[in-house]
This record gives sequence, C-alpha cells and structure tokens, in this order.
Amino acid sequence: MKPHRDTVCDYIIHRVCAAGGALTELKLQKLMYYVQAWSLAFNGEPMFDGRFQAWVHGPVNRELYDRFGATKSLYSQITPDDISADFQTILLSDEARQHIDSVLETYAGYTGTQLEELTHREEPWIAARRGFRDSERCEVEIDEELMRSFYGARLQSN
Repeated sequence: MKPHRDTVCDYIIHRVCAAGGALTELKLQKLMYYVQAWSLAFNGEPMFDGRFQAWVHGPVNRELYDRFGATKSLYSQITPDDISADFQTILLSDEARQHIDSVLETYAGYTGTQLEELTHREEPWIAARRGFRDSERCEVEIDEELMRSFYGARLQSN
C-alpha cells in the first residue's frame, strides 16, 4: 500500500529539519517531486498518489501547495511545527523510508532555487511547459510515463 502524500511530506520535513537543514515550501515541493520521480524510475510506480503540475517555479503538487497555502508562500520556511499532529514514521515502510532517505541524501543539500533550476533543465517539466511563456501560469500535469522513462534512462546511464 502506498503511503499518503502528507506522510511522505511530514517525513521529509522531519528528516531535513532534524539534520539542521533549511527547508522552504519551494524546496519541499522539489524534494517531493524527486521522491516521486525516482520511485517511478526504480519501482515503475509512484511513491504516493498525487500528480505534479509544471508551474513557473518548477513541479508543484497542488494538494501539497494547498496544505500550506493559508500560512506559507513558496519561499516561507517550513519547520517541525508544520508536521501533522498525527505523523508517525511507522506509517512508512522500511523500503519507503530508505527510498526517501536516498533522495534526500542526493538533493537535500541544494536550496529550493537550485532544485528549481535543476528541474527546469529536465525533460518532464520542459515538455509539460511547452507552448507557455517563461512567466506564464501553467497547470499542465507532468506526464508520469515521461518521468518514468526520463529518470529511468538516467539510472541506466550511471
């Protein structure tokens, strides 16, 4: 059974903040995107239910954005106080935690802006934005099959 999107989100907040890292909503969105992308590449299926849209500042999960929308902007700091009251790491399987930890090991050292720039150079976001100006609002969903093939090809090349 897939973990809930909010459980994955809370685990990321917990891990990044416990390690003393800075976390903005922008960075959180990109870390969630990479958790999903690499799950598609490694396992052939998404880590959690939830799609990403090709927003100006990179991939964004609308439901996650709405979770923080009343109190945060993309550049607001996310803290342990933002973790859901009912969060427990036991809600994630060992395999899920290992996958998320692996993604964090690779990407958590980057800022939200650096992760945004990285996603802007990758085909899944570029393809979803095709036909839109750089600053134009876009709610086109990023194709999960393209994510699977793009990140899967990167696995093969390593």
